Amino acid sequence: MTERALNDIGPDRSLLLVDDDEPFVRRLARAMEKRGFETETAESVAQGKAIGTARPPAYAVVDLRLEDGNGLEVVELLREKRPDARIVVLTGYGAIATAVSAVKMGATDYLAKPADANDITAALLSVGDAPPPPENPMSADRVRWEHIQRVYELCDRNVSETARRLNMHRRTLQRILAKRSPR
Repeated sequence: MTERALNDIGPDRSLLLVDDDEPFVRRLARAMEKRGFETETAESVAQGKAIGTARPPAYAVVDLRLEDGNGLEVVELLREKRPDARIVVLTGYGAIATAVSAVKMGATDYLAKPADANDITAALLSVGDAPPPPENPMSADRVRWEHIQRVYELCDRNVSETARRLNMHRRTLQRILAKRSPR
């Protein structure tokens, strides 16, 4: 690790990683330790909140969807306990609405999986710089599909209610839901 990179991290190198994918969180912890962070891991909202309350970290990477709840609960608690913490929300379900929610809750950045340790480090250490445009942005079809999936989930997977809210015919919605997600 270069001296410059260590200086970018700052004197408090504590990093909390919250993700329910155990192999992923172990690999990420090792990679972040090689970059100079002092990592601690949690695999649930409850563990993340417990660690955040006991030892609020300077940095955090929090998965959005965890088995026991929403990672935004951890973001909110971390923001209360340590307002200067740099928090990145990481998720496999990238959607504009969840990105907005994460930032409103206090996240510094929002990354869609798969994100590697370099992407995460850059997001944690960026200060006011706008990130570069994505190399491979979502297509318009994918953005539409993500929106439909989000509304469908918010309607408790009720096709008729989702179709009504989207002002869409129920059978059209059923055909869209039966297909695989676009790339």
